[in-house]
Amino acid sequence: MTERCPWCGQDPLYVAYHDHEWGVPEWDSRALWEKLVLDGFQAGLSWITILKKRDSFRAAFDGFDPTLVASWEEAQVAAALANPGIIRHRGKIEATVKNARAYLALQEKGDFAEMLWDFVGGTPLQNRPATPTDIPTQTPASQAMSKMLKAAGFTFVGPTIVYAFMQACGLVNDHLITCPAQTRVAALASRGPHS
Repeated sequence: MTERCPWCGQDPLYVAYHDHEWGVPEWDSRALWEKLVLDGFQAGLSWITILKKRDSFRAAFDGFDPTLVASWEEAQVAAALANPGIIRHRGKIEATVKNARAYLALQEKGDFAEMLWDFVGGTPLQNRPATPTDIPTQTPASQAMSKMLKAAGFTFVGPTIVYAFMQACGLVNDHLITCPAQTRVAALASRGPHS
């Protein structure tokens, strides 16, 4: 019997996200940074809350262009705090600016995507969980990635947030073995960043 992972419920937006985005390997550095920022905003909230506001987040944060966000000053932060289309949390908004600066500094040392993918050996991990309880909330890889990101100046990147990010961006495939997306996502693992 094939059944979709239960966490997405019946909401069409959430189902589409599950079916077409979650677990699909992401190799683009800027896209990875955007998702990491959004996962930071998710802290304490449900992902569907962020997903429903994602377009507003993109508009508010200059299309998640790290160079633009890194140049933000108090006026832009204040504008974001007044924006009802996003999560108006000063700490998370200021963290986004700080994380943009940290991202740009890391990019000067090498490719951000390659740095992150190195934590899984450059290939998505295929976990094949049978039930939701088989899925961890953090792993040694997410702990190590969190430590690296924090050392580089990132905030809102604890090991649990980082593991959710790894799942979403396909560094790990945590679709249940009963889920139709499990095999579809697994087939993408061999394509790599340059295929």
